[in-house]
Amino acid sequence: MVAYSTHTMQTDFGVQIFYLVALIISIIIHEVAHGYAANSLGDPTAKLAGRLTMNPLPHLDPFGSIILPALLTLTHSGFLFGWAKPVPYNPYNLKNQRWGELLVAGAGVATNLFLAVVFGLLTRYLNATGMEVASGATAIIALVNLFLGLFNLIPIPPLDGFTVLRGLLPYRFAVPFRNFEARLAQGGLLTLVGFLFLFSYFFSAPFSLLVTYLFRLLIG
Repeated sequence: MVAYSTHTMQTDFGVQIFYLVALIISIIIHEVAHGYAANSLGDPTAKLAGRLTMNPLPHLDPFGSIILPALLTLTHSGFLFGWAKPVPYNPYNLKNQRWGELLVAGAGVATNLFLAVVFGLLTRYLNATGMEVASGATAIIALVNLFLGLFNLIPIPPLDGFTVLRGLLPYRFAVPFRNFEARLAQGGLLTLVGFLFLFSYFFSAPFSLLVTYLFRLLIG
């Protein structure tokens, strides 16, 4: 799972650090949601691996969760990009073979969007009561989770949106999608970098406009 934000970061260093912390925690919550969904559907792989915890240590990827986001923050980059270790699960253990993978993939996205709505509405309330510092913090959390949820809905591997799309298709159509996903996975990090390059060049501007529009609706 990756997180990517084209949100222009504020110049205040403390705000940037809070943005970074919110991103890392939100990524971890996303992964834990995958694990809980799989466990509830009959696959204990994540539980046995010790990944159903909010302790960040089992989830952090040293480069993707710490080094790269920190470098982007310290260099005042206009975006953040990072990932956590994917939560392991075995789709063949899922009780519902028809919808199981879709539900597991969608759990992370749904969790981030739920948090975006909760903190967005909380921001709206705090703004109305004049609590500007608190509303600034909740607004960042809402924005980060909105980006995470919508970005991971993009139907391109390795993002959750591709698994959701594949899960919606009849089996005979889903098989070519699964094979395509497996071929891309062989490219590893190069595939991810290629996708991010294409996204940044062609789609980042309209995507940012969409997120900004929805964010403003949330916080009023």
